[in-house]
Amino acid sequence: MTRLVEVPAQFDDRSFDQFAAACAQAREGERMLFDAHAAEWASPFGLVGLETALGLAVSELVEGGVLGYPALVERMSCAPARAFQLPGGTLARGAPADVTVIDPAAEWVVDPTAFCSKSRNTPFAGRRLRGRARFTIVGGRVVWDGRAAGGGGSAGA
Repeated sequence: MTRLVEVPAQFDDRSFDQFAAACAQAREGERMLFDAHAAEWASPFGLVGLETALGLAVSELVEGGVLGYPALVERMSCAPARAFQLPGGTLARGAPADVTVIDPAAEWVVDPTAFCSKSRNTPFAGRRLRGRARFTIVGGRVVWDGRAAGGGGSAGA
């Protein structure tokens, strides 16, 4: 797999303690544009982050040898919950039964037309990723089933 970015040698699992993804809607028809003169991405607000966050983290950080799965879970769940003083981010007895079940081996291609979000704005369209959410459980109830929802891309090897 071609790396999206080259991870600097000094970057290691202590370089950051948490990360998050967000998603904001863009109007239909607005696209990501690369402005070669400014050497930057120029686009309207509305870049989809949540639907590609896990696949990008697994593909770039775990498969790239920067983080292991325990460190990835720590940075995507446990550390943000502690930082914002939320009761989740743990599987401890008495904690909310909020869990995302992932398939770390699932390979898929980012397909903006399959996003659950109304926005389709992503620089990763067509990118092959590994690692995918299969279920989201909140309060002990399955609230999202990735098998039924499609989950933002097509399966593929």
